[in-house]
Amino acid sequence: MSAVVGARPVRRRRLSTTAIVFIVLAAVLVLSAVLVTAAGKPFFTAGNLAAVLTLMSILGFVAIGQTLVIIAGSLDLSVPYVVSTASIIGAGVMAQGPAGIVPGVLAALAVSAAIGTVNGLIVTGLRVHGFIATLGVGLIISGWLGTSFQGSFGSAPPEFRVIGATLVAGIPLSTIIMLACAALAALLLHRTRLGHHLYAVGGSASVARLSGVRTKVPVVVAHALCSMLAGLAGLLLLARTSVGSPTIGSQGGYDLMSIAAVVLGGTLLAGGVGSVLGTIGGVAIFAVLDNVMSVLEVNPFLKDFIRGSVIVLAVALYAWRSVQRRPPRFRLGKEAAP
Repeated sequence: MSAVVGARPVRRRRLSTTAIVFIVLAAVLVLSAVLVTAAGKPFFTAGNLAAVLTLMSILGFVAIGQTLVIIAGSLDLSVPYVVSTASIIGAGVMAQGPAGIVPGVLAALAVSAAIGTVNGLIVTGLRVHGFIATLGVGLIISGWLGTSFQGSFGSAPPEFRVIGATLVAGIPLSTIIMLACAALAALLLHRTRLGHHLYAVGGSASVARLSGVRTKVPVVVAHALCSMLAGLAGLLLLARTSVGSPTIGSQGGYDLMSIAAVVLGGTLLAGGVGSVLGTIGGVAIFAVLDNVMSVLEVNPFLKDFIRGSVIVLAVALYAWRSVQRRPPRFRLGKEAAP
């Protein structure tokens, strides 16, 4: 029976990367519940779920910003030092009392945005890759923090610390703020010209330039927004700890963890492809894993092994899917060239 020449092959609908991320999240939740229950401890309790959501909030802020930068074809390794800087500046200004809350927040975000703008200008103006540019800026900030501050600094008033302890219908207020930022970032990417330009520049800067896109502006804006979101993470940590710390960002490892969450969420490191929703799914997976491993008192080295394994498996799956999506080289009914 001969094949019909010119017949179109039947295409099966494939799950999107974001759908796969949330399917994995559901599987991780089920497996986590089984493991924790087997250890004689409850998992689906209000307190434990609030703890998972709390873990999501800090990393979520940083990962959302990292998503914008990576989609634009860049990278930001300065985020942990921006987190520390924001907590230091906020704590220093807020030390005067409740009257310093608004000025402290504005000052922390302004300095964070300035750092991100410098990152973007170095990347676009000096044509330095984002990896090197932000690593250099991060080391400069780290040196300043290490020489200027020894231990904790300043203090946050009780009126500001409420943000880190407030629950709304069982959901931490910090998580609600993070999800609101995620929604705004998603709208930016999919409903604005700037968002379309971010995808275009990340996909191919030269093609975007030939299409009339000012390729420098989206990258600078993405870096500025990324640093501002890292600054929000620093302010949230300040609300929880009540004092600023020059090492709180680097201790959290938010640079590599945010990149891992973004990649796990399906965003390509090469740029041009990705979504904030997928990133939130990646953040949730890491938060659940960290919570379960803490409850089960897993060895810290084994924690890193598990995180790394999840990242490698996710990237391998995405790479395999991209290969499977390629059109066949030869079609039925046509002779293959020698």
